[in-house]
Amino acid sequence: MAENGMERKPWRFDFNPKLRDASSRNIRSTVDLLLSNIDRSDARPVIPLGHGDPSSFPSFRTTAVAEAAVVSAVRSGEYNCYGGSRNLVPSRRLSLPLPGSPLSANSDDVFLTMGCLHAIETVISVLARPGANILLPRPCYPFYEVRAQFSGIEVRYFDLLPDRGWEIDLDAVETLADDRTAAMVIINPGNPTGSVLSYGHLEKVAETARKLGIMIIADEVYGHLVFGNNPFVPMGVFGSVVPVLTIGSISKRWAVPGWRLGWIAACDPNGILKDAQIVKYTNEYLSITSEPVTFIQGAIPEIIKNTTQDFFDKMISLLRQTGSMCYDRVLEMGCFHCRHKAEGSMFMLVRPDPEPLFLKGSSSEMLHITDDVDFCCKLAKEESLIILPGSTVGLPNWLRITFAVEPSSLEDGLLRLKAFCGRHAKGGK
Repeated sequence: MAENGMERKPWRFDFNPKLRDASSRNIRSTVDLLLSNIDRSDARPVIPLGHGDPSSFPSFRTTAVAEAAVVSAVRSGEYNCYGGSRNLVPSRRLSLPLPGSPLSANSDDVFLTMGCLHAIETVISVLARPGANILLPRPCYPFYEVRAQFSGIEVRYFDLLPDRGWEIDLDAVETLADDRTAAMVIINPGNPTGSVLSYGHLEKVAETARKLGIMIIADEVYGHLVFGNNPFVPMGVFGSVVPVLTIGSISKRWAVPGWRLGWIAACDPNGILKDAQIVKYTNEYLSITSEPVTFIQGAIPEIIKNTTQDFFDKMISLLRQTGSMCYDRVLEMGCFHCRHKAEGSMFMLVRPDPEPLFLKGSSSEMLHITDDVDFCCKLAKEESLIILPGSTVGLPNWLRITFAVEPSSLEDGLLRLKAFCGRHAKGGK
């Protein structure tokens, strides 16, 4: 190639092709797609029932004592330095006070991360040996699949059973696992299911994993947001049965996802993860990535000490209220089926009933709607309402609704959903 009379070689750089798939299969990309369909001439506010960030709503604002702790940490001048993921020991004790957990107070068992996504990235990257596979639930928070495939790990799915409260299909787990299976992932309380798994079922999960020789990655970011009949049971209580890596963060309990502080806790009293050098290489991986913001780490002891139970009780009461409202209003519409009222997290899954409204040939076929993505795009355009298509979380022709919003906004959003369905269904206007 000639340029200004001189020969030049072709440019030799190109993008990583894995990024194309990864960026197209996450919640942010899907929400961006839905937002692009909003009719800008619609004067009504956009109602976001498709994400897990309630922090912008006044009822879900974090406690003032948490904000004051951050301000105090910044003004102290003690946290302008590099912190590392293992240097500020007080903040690393955040994940330790889990009821019933056998995790010791040894802070070497805890690794701080920049939020839950960084914790997932870290664990997956450490386990990404050539030829490895990982077992994920279906439906599932999609970042697990994206991160695993980007890291070269084969993904195998076991189903969650809606008719059994979204319990894990343990027979499927046994069928899927082989000698290259690194771990199975459990998200409890469930995102996107809203389920809370019982002690008895989790005990069976632990026994199955022990039998198969695989560790458990327990995503418990919603562990403190439980408001149903089943109490939350941390998977770490079964650490003597099977090694557990617990993932958590402050983002949901304190409604501060932008503060980006999470953790990985090794619940491993038998030292299996240490013997396999998983603990060592978790530390090694974190040494080549960025660490959590130091002033947030510095604020953690005061946040824990000064946050009153009233704040947590108010949050739980609000989620119970909005979760019940969402469940009741959806059922009243008469065109959706929701097998279970949410008992934890801030999500529920609904499915058009008795058949998907958008499938040709069904008795309640919706006009001009082809699938769940098309449903949500048209809903965004016509009603300025964002709901996540189920295919994003691995469950096509379902919908995931977030109820962690202002109650008045949720009521308005569900009325818009009802109007949309009535307008598009056969015989609708």
